[in-house]
Amino acid sequence: MKKELGVIFLLLAGITIFLYHEEIVSYLVDTFSDYGKDSSILTNNSYSSSSNYQFVQLTNQFTPMNRRDIINIYYTVLNSGMEDFTFYCPKTYENCVEEVNQISNDQLLLSNINNFVPVYNSFQNIETEFDTLGKVTIHIIHNYTKEDIDILNQTIQSIMQETMTEGMTPQDKIKTIHDYIIEHTKYDVNRSDHQITTYRSDTAYGALIEHYAICGGYADSMKLFLEKLNVPNYKISSENHVWNFVLLDGNWYHLDLTWDDPVTSTNEDVLEYDYFLITTEELKNLEEKQHIFDETIYLEAKSN
Repeated sequence: MKKELGVIFLLLAGITIFLYHEEIVSYLVDTFSDYGKDSSILTNNSYSSSSNYQFVQLTNQFTPMNRRDIINIYYTVLNSGMEDFTFYCPKTYENCVEEVNQISNDQLLLSNINNFVPVYNSFQNIETEFDTLGKVTIHIIHNYTKEDIDILNQTIQSIMQETMTEGMTPQDKIKTIHDYIIEHTKYDVNRSDHQITTYRSDTAYGALIEHYAICGGYADSMKLFLEKLNVPNYKISSENHVWNFVLLDGNWYHLDLTWDDPVTSTNEDVLEYDYFLITTEELKNLEEKQHIFDETIYLEAKSN
């Protein structure tokens, strides 16, 4: 009789464990283990920035309590240059995994966050894995390889030595680089108009090494020089366009090299300054279609 009761007990226990295994594991994890305490240790590479903006801020708190915390974790991890990072959703934040799922699948939001990240740490592809217990792992493939970075750094150093002189103001230096990039780069019409990819024209490599660019290549190139010059900046993107946004003398200005390097019917090289360090009001007065951006994200550029 005792043996039969024991078998029945084990059977019932097995059924209970099978039906409620997630709840049981979760309880055991919370009560007895160190699960959730082995988050990745953030390590910043030499290209990371210490910059905070109104929309995204760096954080050292990797246990999020709300959606804003998750966005800041993504920004901080991307800014660091790490390829993999793990953090954990706490039980007290009931919607955490759901919010992570939403953010990780919002490619527009991730792309906008990427605009605040240093060029060499920006992502080409980003994936997020998570489980029901709240473990979240971010996997990042970067836009630029080590070989790309080595070549670009050598090129940038050479350009700066060639064009920069003592006594130049920050605005002088920005104008010098603006002019250099435009004078040595052609807009990649084949890629933009015909989807023919011959050059890496959406990157700084295309603009500075291959000398062909679309807006992404112009913006990344300018941003690299701004980073070298320690000028606070980020990129702004609209639905079909991207350009630079620069903090100079306490004020923010738009800087669009693509539109200052227009494509002409005669294929003549033209250098313009219509979009050189202009305010948001001036930008809107010049053009109202390609430069429409989300003012809830690029808050420093918000119209007054």
